[in-house]
Amino acid sequence: MGVSRKLVFTGEDSPMANLMLSVMGVFAEFERSLIAERQREGIALAKTRGIYKQRKRALDPDKVSGLVVRAAAGVPTVRLAREYGLSRETVYQYLRRSGTSTL
Repeated sequence: MGVSRKLVFTGEDSPMANLMLSVMGVFAEFERSLIAERQREGIALAKTRGIYKQRKRALDPDKVSGLVVRAAAGVPTVRLAREYGLSRETVYQYLRRSGTSTL
């Protein structure tokens, strides 16, 4: 192991550089998969112990039904988001969950 080589990717299309880059990418993807798996396992264990709580909903069911009715009546999504203090994406998520879509 006395040989020390540096990896230098100069943009040349050499087979060795492509191989090394591919191998590094595969290992990075593998490690990310392991991290995600451990995270899912940790969340499942925390849920069984009652420690893990999901984020509280931004709107209660009454306000959600009002939002859905107003969206169906043609009120613009931007206006609904502003009035309810939500982002447009959150409004779209509530509408998708309710089975209503303004898109």
